[in-house]
Amino acid sequence: MPLVGTTEMFKKAYEGHYAIGAFNVNNMEIIQGIMEAAKEENSPVILQASEGARNYAGQEYIVGLVKIALQDYPEIPTALHLDHGSSYEICKACIDGGFSSVMYDGSKHPYEENVRITKQIVGYAHDKGVVVEAELGRLAGVEDLVSVDAKDAIFTDPDQAAEFVELTGCDSLAIAIGTSHGAYKYKGDPYLDYDRLEKVGKLLPDYPIVLHGASTVIPEFVEQCNAYGGKVLGAKGVPEDMLRKAATMAVCKINIDTDIRLAMTSAIRKALAEDPSNFDPRGYLKPAREAVKQMVMHKIEAVLGSANTI
Repeated sequence: MPLVGTTEMFKKAYEGHYAIGAFNVNNMEIIQGIMEAAKEENSPVILQASEGARNYAGQEYIVGLVKIALQDYPEIPTALHLDHGSSYEICKACIDGGFSSVMYDGSKHPYEENVRITKQIVGYAHDKGVVVEAELGRLAGVEDLVSVDAKDAIFTDPDQAAEFVELTGCDSLAIAIGTSHGAYKYKGDPYLDYDRLEKVGKLLPDYPIVLHGASTVIPEFVEQCNAYGGKVLGAKGVPEDMLRKAATMAVCKINIDTDIRLAMTSAIRKALAEDPSNFDPRGYLKPAREAVKQMVMHKIEAVLGSANTI
């Protein structure tokens, strides 16, 4: 099966009150772990690459690895998505390079500029059969080493969101309702503005909403990292039950990146600590791949609700 867009998977997710997991990928082992999990859970999946991942691995390597994964798992509906594209040029390069979905993040721009560039990207993408995610509102935290202060975070205005979708024609919209990027999401109690999400859902019926910054920062991975020499102190994510509730509403896509990093790093730290003589990357990347697989399976079951939906 070739790469697919997100239109059909989001339609089914909306009707079924679940969400599709969008997992950030940077290398072969991460892609393998995610696809193995999707196969075991019988779940569609979105593999997404940030600009940082493109710079690290190279766009052609990422596309090539994903194409090989599709050969191994042809029965899994799989989208390849650009996460947080910062410009028209980068979105165009991904569209031309084989991505089936792109996200333009114009949230740093004034509203009118965000509308203008998003509309331009939508026009180009739709001509190529590619879908577009946009963003309105700003999340706090660290995304691809770019920090957004909590004071600069802006919750999405529901009325403006409805207008934005109408003006741009974007296929899905990432909104800010309380999630944030990185491992240190909250200093106080976790909070998601369900009333705001509900209003967006009423103004945009049957329209797919996206949550960024939605890792739960699983405590066992944090503890394992720290137990084997790491220094991930005070990390706190979005509780899984809060995300599951959002997935039963208008949210059809939930982004997960930090939990992949923690799963992989904690497994590598453990493997090297338990066998300091090991200098074979296969010896520590194999348990890291398995940790990614198990974590993704858990997310599909406990957070997304997308198991057995193919």
